[in-house]
Amino acid sequence: MAVETGRPQLALLEAIQERVLWLATSIIHHANSVRRTPSGVKVGGHQASSASMVTIMTALYFEHLRAADRVSVKPHASPVLHAIEYLLGQLDERYLTTLREIGGLQSYPSRLKDPMPADFSTGSVGIGATAPIWSALAHRYVAGHFDVPRGGRQVSLVGDAELDEGACWEAIVDPLVANLGEVLWIVDLNRQSLDRVVPDIAAGRLAAMFEAADWHVITVKYGSRLTGIGEPLVDRIDGMSNEEYQRMLRSPAAEVRERLLEGGDRAALRRAIADVDDRGLTAAVRDLGGHDLGLLLDAFGEADAVKDRPTVIFAFTIKAWRLPTQGHPANHSALIDDEQWRALAEELRADPEHPWARFAEDSPEAELCAQAARRLRREPVTATPAPAVPPALQRDHAGRSSTQQTFGRFFSDLARQAPEVAERVVTVSPDVASSTNLGGWINHVGIWHLGERIDWFADDTDTLVRWRESEHGQHIELGIAEGNLVGLLAELGLTGTRDGEPLLPIGTLYDPFVNRALEPWSFGLYAGTRSILVGTPSGVTLAPEGGAHQSIITPSVGLEQPRCTAWEPAFGQDLEWALLAALDDLHRDDGGSAYFRLTTRPVDQSLAALPDDDSQRARRRELALAGGYPLRLAETPPAVTLVGVGAVMPEVIAAAGELTAAGHAVDVLCLTSADLVFRALRARQGLAPGGDAILDDLLPAQRAAPLVTVLDGHPHTLSFLGSVRQVPIACLGVDDFGQSGDVDDLYRAFGIDSETIIGAALDLMP
Repeated sequence: MAVETGRPQLALLEAIQERVLWLATSIIHHANSVRRTPSGVKVGGHQASSASMVTIMTALYFEHLRAADRVSVKPHASPVLHAIEYLLGQLDERYLTTLREIGGLQSYPSRLKDPMPADFSTGSVGIGATAPIWSALAHRYVAGHFDVPRGGRQVSLVGDAELDEGACWEAIVDPLVANLGEVLWIVDLNRQSLDRVVPDIAAGRLAAMFEAADWHVITVKYGSRLTGIGEPLVDRIDGMSNEEYQRMLRSPAAEVRERLLEGGDRAALRRAIADVDDRGLTAAVRDLGGHDLGLLLDAFGEADAVKDRPTVIFAFTIKAWRLPTQGHPANHSALIDDEQWRALAEELRADPEHPWARFAEDSPEAELCAQAARRLRREPVTATPAPAVPPALQRDHAGRSSTQQTFGRFFSDLARQAPEVAERVVTVSPDVASSTNLGGWINHVGIWHLGERIDWFADDTDTLVRWRESEHGQHIELGIAEGNLVGLLAELGLTGTRDGEPLLPIGTLYDPFVNRALEPWSFGLYAGTRSILVGTPSGVTLAPEGGAHQSIITPSVGLEQPRCTAWEPAFGQDLEWALLAALDDLHRDDGGSAYFRLTTRPVDQSLAALPDDDSQRARRRELALAGGYPLRLAETPPAVTLVGVGAVMPEVIAAAGELTAAGHAVDVLCLTSADLVFRALRARQGLAPGGDAILDDLLPAQRAAPLVTVLDGHPHTLSFLGSVRQVPIACLGVDDFGQSGDVDDLYRAFGIDSETIIGAALDLMP
């Protein structure tokens, strides 16, 4: 049968949403009540949170969305997404019985792990919700620099409790976001969180907060059945607390009338509901706007008409809608039993003996599903090949220089010697661009902004950074919110797969605030993005700034972060090599992301003892990119080996000099990446793939000796090195909060100075 042209018959959408509700509920039911789990651990799932989203997602996918649109689905509604994918013919039936099973449907939507890749990975509350904002900005950036097809709507399906997360508001209020007319948030306002009914009536306050950020706000509160009874009923429910309304949802039909008449204008309300039977009144009370397909489609159309700013739709819903657990304050993880599941099948016109049945092939519902599938089908994206990154740049790293200064110069060298690579670079900072040494790069490429803006300080000779803003700049400046920085980095790192134009995204922030950005950064890596994060300045080496700006645990954070290589070079040449390798890794099949920990302390570059011979220099580069290299080797097997990382190398070298002068044989190793060395150890132990040659280059068996490790970070970062040759080890580092002072004073205070290194070495010598 053919479906009517224009808006499909709402009756068909009603039938489809019932099937979506049935399938989503059954996916969870099967995982918990049918499939055997030998461990005995509850599989879980969220039937209640899924049910509240069914109408919204049915209206979206089966009528409103187009192929270019992208949707971030509320984490706990993943079974609804899978049910829809199944009805659209995108998901094989065999996966419906694999929720939360290894190799099966993931607990939350995943770009990489689900059999049908989600548009956005979600699951970390607030982060998936904001991803479409950063996706919109990333697409706008690519469209301003390359010839790509115009993108569609960027949609977030958000639970109302998720708006408690600060990540949401940091993103909502960023100045760049107010111009993104393609962004649409739909808030599933079911007025429940994990443990409770949300107290008070917060929807009005939330709407005002969005309006203050210049968002267009639409509220879909009551369905047509409820409003059709009249204003007295609307006024009565408006005046209820969330808790009273939720309690009424648990009442049998015969009690609903009594509860309604306990408040409000009783006389007017009694007249309004006099001709409505108990069953009809109960249905009307539960008729919220988020379950009215027609009203939702009208709201989506209104949102599409707003082009100049983002839109948020507050859709009032019922958690566990149409399930036996609806309205219960503890229904978040509640599961219906087999008897309730079978009763639900009868209500929803499904067959519990054939729970995965689709609509009959010749039915109008099947034709509507097929039409939606054709409308949403996307053409494969073919990415433009990333340009070849050179192995080195032609700079002589001499004199005294910090790694942060080298980082700033790196971009001008790259633009001059590899312009095809530089044009793919996009840098991002949360209002710290100049203080992380991006000023020269910004002067060269300009600031990216939605539209041209006048630089009113262009003629001021005292202005060092030229703040030219246009749609062609290559630096993006955000407000002071590290979560926004890494959220945008994540989406900039996905433009190759989304738009066919790969970028080389680099974000800079103060290293102490890596921890603030850690969760969204890590979640972006989980979702498959690739980018470079630069934390600078770092450690107590940032001495005068005090403990609030001195990072301690970030070396360990970098070492432990999956799909990312952590670097902490001591010398400019090492940093140059590592940055180029990291850029190349962003688009290699076996590559990944990178984190650099840099410092403002100027270091004498001659201490690197860089070989002049080309072959030896190439060997130094090979070792530096593998994790480290021997900097000084004693003429005889050493009595002790000193291992340094980053800014403390001058102290390590000085300590080695004094020990040598006292007649002790000392080897000195300079690590560029403790992360890579640890991976090599894991590979040698058979616990991870990869090579282990760097271990023999750094710590050959014939030179095995006690180790003293030193870094401006937590000492346990390098504690694994002793197990390479089973030798004694003393780990020096920073294990308490810092304070203001001079570098030498702080190094002595925390025991990473030359004198302490010498003492530790002497204590370990036989």
